[in-house]
Amino acid sequence: MTGQAPSSVVLVRPHQFRPNPLTASDNAFQHHLAASDTEVARRARAEVCGLADVLIAAGVEVTVFEDEGRATPDSVFPNNWLSTHADGTLALYPMYAANRRAERRTDVVEHLQRHFAVHRMLDWSSAEQEGRFLEGTGAMVLDHGARVAYACRSRRLDADLFAEVCADLGYAPLLFDAADRRGMPVYHTNVLMSVGTEVALMGSEMIRDHAQRDAVLGSLRESGREVVELSEIQVQGFLGNCLEVTGREGRCLVMSTRAAGQLSPGQRRAIERSCRILTTPVPTIEAAGGSVRCMIAGIHLPPR
Repeated sequence: MTGQAPSSVVLVRPHQFRPNPLTASDNAFQHHLAASDTEVARRARAEVCGLADVLIAAGVEVTVFEDEGRATPDSVFPNNWLSTHADGTLALYPMYAANRRAERRTDVVEHLQRHFAVHRMLDWSSAEQEGRFLEGTGAMVLDHGARVAYACRSRRLDADLFAEVCADLGYAPLLFDAADRRGMPVYHTNVLMSVGTEVALMGSEMIRDHAQRDAVLGSLRESGREVVELSEIQVQGFLGNCLEVTGREGRCLVMSTRAAGQLSPGQRRAIERSCRILTTPVPTIEAAGGSVRCMIAGIHLPPR
């Protein structure tokens, strides 16, 4: 399927995972782990395997790439450097942290070119040399049907580059500001919100400007979606960091066990009217500041 919920995904299994010291200053979701590097790496590998197993059991096509090096601590989050689109576009993005730039992998790109119909390559990674960044579908949340790109301002997203990318990809940009109660900007839009086929999860209370908040909620509702409002506490628990995928029995919303544990009965009912909820524990990887959605690069390309 090449709509909002992909049926094929890419994961990266790290062998030397650790929270990235170069991203801690602007990622309020990141924290230190009190365990040895060897134990942290072991747990992270097991969590990627667990996510792969849950997706495969649901009938999602999963391709797992290995990362055995120590130079790329955040490689478990491939959605930040790569996006794919139903018109055959494959896009590469500029990364804020210098040690994240080596995450871009030719073997992943070549795999997609072999197995899917890639008609166009767009590469914005050279913007790193100008100090301009846009970390893929972490920085942007894309509504593929309504052709709207949602994005909150942060160090990880240059507003002018965002406008350029949207123009090239054919999305209308919707840029806004979001911050926690302490005033720390939300570092990636995909921890704040998730757009599915019929339901959107949105931590709108973190958009402090009421006009901006109304614009985002209005756009989501005009697209025909039911909006499930999330509290700031739920956002901090990664409930917004989920992704709708398509399995053999239909659509599923995959999220961490921690995130799912925060759902109210009403929120759960609203989601389950549209899709099934899949869960897997990823506490070690969440210490790096991202959860299940960050771990998944959804493939929207048409098959060969």
